[in-house]
Amino acid sequence: MPAFGNAEVAEAVVQAGATPVFADIDGSTYCLDAAEVNAVVGPRTAAVVVVHRFGRPADMTGLWEVGQRHGLLVLEQGESETPNGELDERRAQAAFLDRRLRGVRTPESGAGHTYQQYVVRVPGNGRPDRDAFARAVRSRGVDCRVPVKTPVHRIPLFRRDVCLPETERAADETLALPVGGLSSKREMQRMVSACNALGGLLQPAF
Repeated sequence: MPAFGNAEVAEAVVQAGATPVFADIDGSTYCLDAAEVNAVVGPRTAAVVVVHRFGRPADMTGLWEVGQRHGLLVLEQGESETPNGELDERRAQAAFLDRRLRGVRTPESGAGHTYQQYVVRVPGNGRPDRDAFARAVRSRGVDCRVPVKTPVHRIPLFRRDVCLPETERAADETLALPVGGLSSKREMQRMVSACNALGGLLQPAF
């Protein structure tokens, strides 16, 4: 299962009598990387728990192949369905941001992305620069939040000594900007202006 997310999935695994084993994510989709899953499968592995993240579907083809190769269950945790009208609006606003944002890494669109959250990467020196960027954007009246503050493998109850570089990097660099029915065109432009005024000062680290 991924460590990039909330602890509820790990809690459910424990309640089912199993032990969570964490695999790294794809740094573009924030979902499990099939190759990383394959690398941590062991003789006691029973299932792969896939979590679709921020409205971006995981690579189910690759993950199903891993499951079939090792005889594992592949379980999916989906996200709530979005009404078509709201989905169209989210995608239109995401496209607006994709075209106009500078100095931050915009999300990979991908097939079927519903933009439950519009998650950008703030380049620079990881968490310190991301947190400073978030404070500055909020001071300009733009709502934003850190989507995953602590990866699950760093939470004391589930702490594991594992190497998950993409998970760590995503936790340090990601920031969710608002999209959806509450964002007017004027609010969207204000968000772009605020982010670009700050993001232009940073040297992209990608």
